[in-house]
Amino acid sequence: MTPAKPSTRLPYDDASTPAEMSADCRATGDNLRLQRAAEAAVSRQSPSLHFEDYPREVEKRDIEISEAAARIANALHLHLD
Repeated sequence: MTPAKPSTRLPYDDASTPAEMSADCRATGDNLRLQRAAEAAVSRQSPSLHFEDYPREVEKRDIEISEAAARIANALHLHLD
């Protein structure tokens, strides 16, 4: 039995150079518009957490069940009353 040859390929051999990978990271950051999002987060005032700042009552919206939906629910024995 002959001994195995040592591999010349590294286990984490990267296809790109560090400069290419760095350029890819910068391009990704530019495309994500992180700088603009960070500026918007700093320049806007955070919303209030105090109840007095939101005095209005908000009505719940009505849910209408169509005739077709009611027929399907009844056929499945789901009673939508």
